[in-house]
Amino acid sequence: MQVKSIRDRVADRASTGAGQHLEALLHKAQEIAREVVSPTTEAVDRDARWPEAGIRALQQAGFGGLVVPAAYGGKGHGLLALARVCEVLGQECASTAICFGMHSVGASVISANATPDQQVRFLAPICEGRHITTLSLSEAGTGAHFYLPQTSLESLSAERYSLTGTKTFVTNGGHADSYVVSAVAADPDAPVGQFSCIVVPADASGLKWGQPWDGLGMRGNSSRSMELHGVEVPHSNLLGKEGDQIWYIFNVVTPYFLMAMAGTFLGVATTALDEARKHLMRRYHAHTGSSLAQTSVLQHRLGTLWGMLERTRRLTYHAAASFDAGEPDALMAVMAAKVEVADCAVAMVNEAMTLCGGIGYRSGSRLHRLLRDARAAHLMSPTTDILRVWIGRALMGQPLLTD
Repeated sequence: MQVKSIRDRVADRASTGAGQHLEALLHKAQEIAREVVSPTTEAVDRDARWPEAGIRALQQAGFGGLVVPAAYGGKGHGLLALARVCEVLGQECASTAICFGMHSVGASVISANATPDQQVRFLAPICEGRHITTLSLSEAGTGAHFYLPQTSLESLSAERYSLTGTKTFVTNGGHADSYVVSAVAADPDAPVGQFSCIVVPADASGLKWGQPWDGLGMRGNSSRSMELHGVEVPHSNLLGKEGDQIWYIFNVVTPYFLMAMAGTFLGVATTALDEARKHLMRRYHAHTGSSLAQTSVLQHRLGTLWGMLERTRRLTYHAAASFDAGEPDALMAVMAAKVEVADCAVAMVNEAMTLCGGIGYRSGSRLHRLLRDARAAHLMSPTTDILRVWIGRALMGQPLLTD
């Protein structure tokens, strides 16, 4: 099977006229965020509940195939659309945004080099709103180095593989219909470090789930551990060829995942700034009758925060558009965007809470949830530290993966 280059995939997308109707899609996403996602946000956070209402509404509105090529029945959009949709959702509920984002990343991986059979079995139902997918890459043993799986992939016959291992932090865990799993070849004659990606259906025999997710923030993610006990899947579920995982990591997984996260946490930062702005405008000192909005130092601080958010947003949109256009340094810009968004989101919520004082600091406030959600921005792989190392290596012409 011929693996497409990233430029080929970009050309395929451009030929479908993708990019048209983005504003209409964003308008629909805003409607869903306002009417479906927002009313459930508190319960999703309080009960660590998977955001089913929002995800199903997005599916019904055709967002399941947002990044799937039009030739396969999808919308044919790329990173810019993904980032902006996740940003809209993230303004109301970060968990809904990242759950949708991870589905989109999984869909992009499946569609990157889909066989005709995979188009029928996976992409058609994804685009029709009948199938949720997601990634299952991380493992406890390799931590943030998600590209080095220890889960084994053994060829049992000419038709069947067997998967054995444990995955961690599987977003949408227990709720998706399929999982894009990374694994290393177990066959003695296979090359050392032959990593592959394969689709595992949710109902596969031998697949078991760990305890429900109970995180500090992002509480609706259902980021659970997945146990694979000799799970058998057909060879036809292999994505690309054996050993293609690293290609998928840097051409599909990393850019799409980083933009889903960047959009999500841009949404968090946007809401935090708006909370601070509204507080300053409605708060008055009883002894003077003056509004906090009239205080120069607070005006200065709010203006500084707006500038930080806006330049981060512009970097993110630029990086996404550069990748969609196939520009050579786009991946480095995408990595930088996620780094800057993580810094921005955490700083924005912290500063917004300071501006709101005790009202923002109280348990159950909107900023209380945003602070817990924003903290995940630095932790989700590729972490901020890893990305900064990769950017530095790229600038000096060094291999990204040297440790």
